[in-house]
Order: sequence, then C-alpha cells, then structure tokens
Amino acid sequence: MAALQREYTLLVSMPLIVEYEAVMSRSEHLSAARLSAADVGALLDAVVRVAEPVRLAFLWRPMLKDADDDRVLEAAVNGQADRLVTFNRRDFGRFGAQFGIAVCSPGDAVRAMETWS
Repeated sequence: MAALQREYTLLVSMPLIVEYEAVMSRSEHLSAARLSAADVGALLDAVVRVAEPVRLAFLWRPMLKDADDDRVLEAAVNGQADRLVTFNRRDFGRFGAQFGIAVCSPGDAVRAMETWS
C-alpha cells in the first residue's frame, strides 16, 4: 500500500521577504546566529526559490499589535493558507480564526506532519 503524501507550500509576499531581511540583518541577530549579511541573503534567496509568491490583492492593516506582523497575516490570507505557523500564537489566534486559518506553533505543525505520514 502506498503511503499518503502531503504537500506543504511556503507562502511569501515581497513585503514579507523585505521584513525578514530587515529583521535577520540586524547586528544582534547576525551575531547570535553567527551569520553574515551575505549568508542571510543566500538563505532568503533559497526561501524565495521554493516558496509560492503571494500577490497582495487586499491589505489587512492595521490588525495586529505589531504592524510588522500584519505582513505575515496578509500573506496567509491572500495566499489562502490553511495554517499559519508562528511562535506568536496569542497575537495571531483571533485573526487566524476570523479568516479560517488555523494558527499553530512550529512544534504543533511538526507533530501534525508526523501523524500525516
């Protein structure tokens, strides 16, 4: 019997990638991760190559306490995500439910993937 295969799609928008680059390139983050700005660029280039680009037809701002988090929500909503994986479940939870998107922690997402295989 063949194993059931699940497909996972990473969604990104241009504003979200720009935000990731800005945050990841902060000196304290580069130092803590022992990365260079070039390393961050290479990592984000790899993410862009495997992710599905999301066109932002609608902007949902302001929704969250942190305006930068609105970019994550906009990519999820416009990309018709089933699940939003974040360490910040408290801030996203209510809005995920509003748009029919499950909000879960990375650990919960990994455990769910393990049970699907």
